[in-house]
Amino acid sequence: MQPEDLMNAGHDSSQIEMMGEQVILVDEKDQQIGAASKSASHHHQGLLHRAFSVLVFDSSGKMLLQKRSKDKITFPGVWANACCSHPLDVEDERNDFAGSINAAIRKMEQELGIPSDSLDVEDFQPLTKMLYMSRMDEEWVEHELDHVMILQKDVSPNPNPNEIDETRWFTREEWLHFSAACPSNGETIAPWFQLIADNLLMDWWNNLESLNPDGFIHKFGRLDLSQNNGLNESLSEAINRCRPVVEEKVSRALSKAKVERLRLAMLHLIEGGGKRLRATLPRIVGEALGNAHEGHDDVGAALEVIHNFTLVHDDIMDDDNVRRGRPAVHKKFGIPSAINAGDAMLAVGFEILANSSGIQMKDIAHVVLTVGKMVRRVSEGQQLDIAFENEESIGISDYLEMIDGKTAVMFQTAAELGALLAGADEDTIEACSIWGREVGMCFQLMDDLLDILSDGETIGKPKGSDIAQGKKTLIALHALEQSGDALQTFLEIFGKGDSTSKLDIERAIEALDELGSIKNARGVAEHHHAAANDALASLPISTDLNILKQLTNYQLSRIS
Repeated sequence: MQPEDLMNAGHDSSQIEMMGEQVILVDEKDQQIGAASKSASHHHQGLLHRAFSVLVFDSSGKMLLQKRSKDKITFPGVWANACCSHPLDVEDERNDFAGSINAAIRKMEQELGIPSDSLDVEDFQPLTKMLYMSRMDEEWVEHELDHVMILQKDVSPNPNPNEIDETRWFTREEWLHFSAACPSNGETIAPWFQLIADNLLMDWWNNLESLNPDGFIHKFGRLDLSQNNGLNESLSEAINRCRPVVEEKVSRALSKAKVERLRLAMLHLIEGGGKRLRATLPRIVGEALGNAHEGHDDVGAALEVIHNFTLVHDDIMDDDNVRRGRPAVHKKFGIPSAINAGDAMLAVGFEILANSSGIQMKDIAHVVLTVGKMVRRVSEGQQLDIAFENEESIGISDYLEMIDGKTAVMFQTAAELGALLAGADEDTIEACSIWGREVGMCFQLMDDLLDILSDGETIGKPKGSDIAQGKKTLIALHALEQSGDALQTFLEIFGKGDSTSKLDIERAIEALDELGSIKNARGVAEHHHAAANDALASLPISTDLNILKQLTNYQLSRIS
């Protein structure tokens, strides 16, 4: 785009001038292959070019962020790391990280008002490189090989208002709360910083005193800022958009039962609502891979029916009274009818798959086999859960195997089949399968943490009910492997049942905190969160990761 075109579009003259600067074009190995203007490298399809991102931390461990000026031509008004720009095609900025550090010193003065003579090259710690693409809209795009570095120094920003609207220092907890609230709080995080935050930031933040370059070029794929003709769709909006079609298919399939009592029992939980996360996930994955169709909705409907079948039988085995705010099926219709309804729902799930006109014949065997394996794994997980109530020698590995079956495998199946039906290659299908499993593991671990870290209204049951009931979650199992007074306090309360008071629960939670069991559970959840993002990073560069990223991060942010 020519300067006069930018001027006619009403852009700021200073920003137009900088769009003429020559940036460094590179290949995917970060070898320079030429140069082009900022405008040309960011316009329409864009050109892969070198960039840099500086993360600034002060001596107390707070991180500095900037909100890009509304005058910026590309990605205005979004929150990003302290300084992010481009080394230019000039002698002292071409030389790999050394050149990017020189460019960073130049831009930190120009953007943040931090004098160049107050910064030394040695102040900057190179960490890694990342390759990504992000489209702002139909006109502007980022396609960058980004040199990521950290500056640990007490600095006093004096922002250039033409570049920056606002700067803010964040503690780790403040950042987690802020990022979890975006975009519903009206703020947007720059996609390149979102990728850093999702994949790398937490590990760095926890180890600021012992960071070293990793020598990698992380391929983080594509994360567009805008969706659906410029609207930035949230995870909840995507689910709400996809769910009516799936719910209609589920209702129609279950309503075929001729015996009224059986039909009502089968529909009872479905009519009670639910997030429909598993039900919409196949289509969401298909959309991310660029090829969603009716077959995705049929798989989602089948998985939703089968998921609800497992809930009906689980409630019978656990003798739970309530599910989704209404009586459990066996409480309303009796145990025999509930068992029968669950059996019928399993059959209906496979009927939906067999009758689907959207699933090609070449794929139907794979789909049926994968769903069948999922049902078997869920049953195995449930059997382990039953055994946990009576066996004393249950370990952490047993618990992780159990939730892999009871929870994670459904997410894994939904994601894997979403990729299969989108026509993805074997590597992409495998990556989506791994992503689904890791998200599912994180989902269950978050539920365990929410039981003790959230108020009862948030989770729909009394706070600490897992403790009162003596459930052997990851948190409890870790605590039982410890020793000392805190363990004795926990044991006095663990499994106390209905006689457990709120004060007891608070004492038990304090003991778990002292034993390191809460921190350990967070760490395991963060491990699965990172593994999910690693799987997404291996998807094709054309993949639209917006909603998949939101779903991945939603799991961890539920207790931020």
